[in-house]
Amino acid sequence: MRYCRFSTTDGPGYGLIETANGADQINRIAPDGPLPDVARAEKCAPVPLNSVSLLAPVRPSKILCVGRNYADHAKELGNEVPAEPLLFFKPPSSLLAHRATIALPSSLSQRVEYEGELTIVIGRTCRNVRQNEDVRPYIFGYTCANDVTARDLQKKDGQWWRAKGFDTFCPVGPIVTDQIDPWAGVQVETRVNGALKQSGSTRIFIFPLDLIIRHISQVMTLLPGDIVLTGTPAGVGPLAAGDEVAVTVEGIGTLSNLVK
Repeated sequence: MRYCRFSTTDGPGYGLIETANGADQINRIAPDGPLPDVARAEKCAPVPLNSVSLLAPVRPSKILCVGRNYADHAKELGNEVPAEPLLFFKPPSSLLAHRATIALPSSLSQRVEYEGELTIVIGRTCRNVRQNEDVRPYIFGYTCANDVTARDLQKKDGQWWRAKGFDTFCPVGPIVTDQIDPWAGVQVETRVNGALKQSGSTRIFIFPLDLIIRHISQVMTLLPGDIVLTGTPAGVGPLAAGDEVAVTVEGIGTLSNLVK
């Protein structure tokens, strides 16, 4: 299944996506909520996906992020490879849709950077996952995200609430899909103004997805619609007003945002 969240004449809704004649189109609409209720989806006249106004495809109660999940990224920032998953939060107020604009907090930060990431969308309540339990039933799908970071504030503060938490600092989208297998490896790439800056495979995660979900679930309950950003490959760098930053995850699509 593939879906998006978009603006309709009746407000936000979820669109279920199919491909016809080589083009993606919405052919069923489900009411808004933490996740699309497929059982309540109603057929509609086909709508080209590229003709709708996309919203962030998730409505999470919380956004968790894994830091330094690629060894080369840890090293490029002068950090040790962690012995266990390094987790932090971004607030839901930081969510941003595909094609919306990242706002640089220029009065507070002079160094804002991109971090392209594969992102998990949780599909069912998840707590105390057992050691040998399969985590896949807890995953509704996957999407792209950009963990935008005020790097100077991250270094200054020591903890990361400001650096990671500004409004517009969590672009997510454009769609969610369950048709990829990160364990087998998907490529995560980031481009700025068309130039390739990051490229890494989920095959080289330090901590695989099952370990990450199990680790989080020992501490807190993950709810349907919550998202987990799984870490960024090497190649992070600065953004400037006027840039266009694009995060592509193989099998999902490209999340693109302008910067101002």
